[in-house]
Order: sequence, then structure tokens, then C-alpha cells
Amino acid sequence: MNGFRGGFGGGFGGGNLGALMKQAQKMQEEMGRIREEINSTEFKSSSGGGMVEVTMMGDRMLKSVKLKPEVVDPDDIEMLEDLIVASVNDCLSQISKTEKEKLPSANMGI
Repeated sequence: MNGFRGGFGGGFGGGNLGALMKQAQKMQEEMGRIREEINSTEFKSSSGGGMVEVTMMGDRMLKSVKLKPEVVDPDDIEMLEDLIVASVNDCLSQISKTEKEKLPSANMGI
């Protein structure tokens, strides 16, 4: 005989498990609050020396694109497209950076 009487020996104390569950719930609520804060934050980016300005919400919804009239050149649509893409990608990078800074789960890959 090895001296074990069955069960898991020691186990989890009911109080410890309850405290752990409360802590997990509190953390989840805090992360939800932070997520809402990020989602309602506006992220702005401009390119082409301010010729193109993009505003995006933290939930990655595009809010606005503003163009200076002089950036609209019918002979160079490709440049305008590139400036818009650059501004949108910069906003997305800002959002990702903010998430990594504020949300612990974003840092853990969850």
C-alpha cells in the first residue's frame, strides 16, 4: 500500500476556488470595459502630407476618409489609392498597439 486513501489529497479549498472565480470574473469585466473603451476610441491617420486623412473606430469600423481636392488627380488615381491604403493600415496598427498595451489577453495570444 502506498498510504493514499483515495481522492486527490489536499484538493482545492472551497474558499480559494470561490476567490479565484471572483478574481477571474473581475478580470473579465475589466477587460470588457477596456475593450468598450478601445472600441469607442477614434484613431486618426494621415498620409501625403495631410492630403488624405482617415478616421477609424477601435472596433475597426472606418468612420471617415477626407481628401484635399488637390490630391484628386484623374491621371494618378494609383497614388490616391496608395495614400488611402497607407492611412487605413496606420490606423489598424495604432489599434493593434493600443490593444497590446491595454489588454493582457492580447499580449498572451488568447
